[in-house]
Amino acid sequence: MTSSVTDAGDPFDAIVDAPFDSALSERYLVYALSTITARSLPDVRDGLKPVHRRLLWAMRLLRLDPAAGYKKCARVVGDTIGKYHPHGDQSVYDAMVRLAQTFSLRYPLVDGQGNFGNIDGDGAAAYRYTEARLTPIAVELMAGLDDGTVDYRPTYNGEEQEPELFPGLFPNLLANGASGIAVGMATAIPPHNAAELLTAAIHLIDNPEADPRSLTQFVRGPDLPTGGAIVDPPAAIAEAYATGRGSFRVRARFHEEKAKGGGWTLVVTEIPYQVAKSKLIEDIAALINERKLPILADVRDESDEQIRIVLEPRSRTVDPQVLIDGLFRMTDLETRIPLNLNVLDATRTPRVMSLKEALAAWIEHQLIVMVRRAEHRLARIDERIELLDGYLIAYLNLDRVIAIIRGEDEPKPVLMAEFSLSAVQAEAILNMRLRSLRRLEEMEIRGERDKLEKEREGLAALLADEGKRHRKLKADMRKLRDRYGEETPLGRRRTLIEEAAPTRDIPLEAMIEREPITVLLSQRGWIRAMKGHVALDQADAQKYKEGDGPLFAFHAQTTDKLLLVTDAGRVHTLGADRLPGGRGFGEPVRLMADVEGDANVVALVPASSAARLLLVATDGRGFVAPTGEIVAETRKGRQVVNLRADARLRIVRPIAPDDDYVAIIGDNRKLVVFPIEELPEMTRGQGVQLQKYRDGGTADAVTFRFERGLSWPMGGETRRTRTEADMAAWRVARGATGRMPPVGFPRSNRFDG
Repeated sequence: MTSSVTDAGDPFDAIVDAPFDSALSERYLVYALSTITARSLPDVRDGLKPVHRRLLWAMRLLRLDPAAGYKKCARVVGDTIGKYHPHGDQSVYDAMVRLAQTFSLRYPLVDGQGNFGNIDGDGAAAYRYTEARLTPIAVELMAGLDDGTVDYRPTYNGEEQEPELFPGLFPNLLANGASGIAVGMATAIPPHNAAELLTAAIHLIDNPEADPRSLTQFVRGPDLPTGGAIVDPPAAIAEAYATGRGSFRVRARFHEEKAKGGGWTLVVTEIPYQVAKSKLIEDIAALINERKLPILADVRDESDEQIRIVLEPRSRTVDPQVLIDGLFRMTDLETRIPLNLNVLDATRTPRVMSLKEALAAWIEHQLIVMVRRAEHRLARIDERIELLDGYLIAYLNLDRVIAIIRGEDEPKPVLMAEFSLSAVQAEAILNMRLRSLRRLEEMEIRGERDKLEKEREGLAALLADEGKRHRKLKADMRKLRDRYGEETPLGRRRTLIEEAAPTRDIPLEAMIEREPITVLLSQRGWIRAMKGHVALDQADAQKYKEGDGPLFAFHAQTTDKLLLVTDAGRVHTLGADRLPGGRGFGEPVRLMADVEGDANVVALVPASSAARLLLVATDGRGFVAPTGEIVAETRKGRQVVNLRADARLRIVRPIAPDDDYVAIIGDNRKLVVFPIEELPEMTRGQGVQLQKYRDGGTADAVTFRFERGLSWPMGGETRRTRTEADMAAWRVARGATGRMPPVGFPRSNRFDG
């Protein structure tokens, strides 16, 4: 007995030997084309993707008109995926939800009842809970489907028919926009104002050679469902529309509200398009918690049906414009929405169109719809006139017609032969009810025929004259524009178009409330900031951990950047406003900066205290560094001094603006004085030799004004200082060995005692 596999043939006989890359590319190309033409890109003529078109078509067949009752979305989704769109139910339902969201579509096509999501970013309820019906705009978009205006095609299983596109006059592509990612291409079209689009289309009909940039006098920019303001210059908007590619800078809209006691708050009433309100508020709250926007104290969501986000400044002295600029720069209160007018043209070919090309393609589609509607109506008129002519003959010869019907077994051919009737006319006479005979009066028949003949002449003239077609299309557009005009609630422009400068860089000083502080750094690296400028002798008396003590103490402002310099030659930057408070022992400075394990802190100075720093290593090499150029942006810091083997950075001194000389003393108690101009100004390097040593290294270095002499503390309780007015004896060329310091110089070889 032979097996069934043998009867059917060897399945391996069907295997085709082909290169893997060619087989893969062919199959991927099929997938790519399907994604581009049947899923992700909208048609320029009706602005819909297949899933949206099929959803609306299924709702139409379910008779979900605006005046009808709602039906469960599960029924709509089921009909759509079962008859027209065999894809996942969740993806189809998500597409339906978007058509109903007033914050996603400028002109919603689905009227939803139930939870269809919200602007906070929450999703819709399951489709078994929600209900929907069509909106008047969707009906407008599908108007003419029964008038032969578009072609129909079989559905995926051949059991049903579906329209290839919708013929309605509503400019859906640009009015509602679209977004999608296909294979190798994407589309991103923001919503626009329908009345402005119709005005531009009317202008384009009259001026087909108009400059693409001139259309911005009618279409001023996107009109987003969530409002906001577009702040790009007119030239940038015109360029984006002329090329079909670009982006628009969108800002939230807000106003300032005065509070009791002279305070104020900012109230945001409109947020940028496609920004989730809850996520926006979370981001603003994070800025407050992380102290990235210190001039902002609180954010509150007081929204109901209308958006109301309240922003409270740290104090009433905060500049509102500085706060606004900071929010624009750090949050999604200012975003960019893209424009990529990539659509399928009339030949189902994807391409990027300009605004003019998209409107022209839509106008061409509407003219074709007009011609097809007129031709369809003419055919119906001819059919009706043929019937009326037959009825008239029957009325004029009623007795003979009745006699033929009663006396003949096959009356139809006899009627056709005797009265020269067509088969359609004879069949219509035979199908008449007796009750209709009373109404078949000659005047009524002739009146209806004359009316149809007049309509026929008008349609024939319309088909013969392109100018008439253009005039009729413009008249229809004006009627539609009146329904969605500026004075109507739905048509009123929501997005303000106003040019504004790019968000400026806000200096740190402006972002932080300026307050005096006293910075303390202990020997073990614990840092803190006391409020106010405390006397430094009191700062030394503060509490420290056991075995710890003061290392650096100085006055600063909360707006200062502090430079933490280690003996490894690295500079770390600390924000004075982010230092822990003066209560307690503070925090380890290594938590705020990634200081190397074996490195020791040699200096902590405000970056604003001096424009330049003197940096000297233990081997006597050094240079002058501009403070503003060595500020580090990361926790790892910035390597400023490149040290030679066994050398460490020892001296970091601010240079006073009028200092013109450098004094350096070594461990060997030799002093050298030379002009500061002999030192190079660098942002990184080893520098040059300031002093030579046979034994030991650098003990200390300082800058001073030569004509005033060199001063140092005498020590003791009196805290007197001594000044050597004439330093000429120690003035030598840079890099010398030097000579013993003046009598009375501290034995510690330190200029500060």
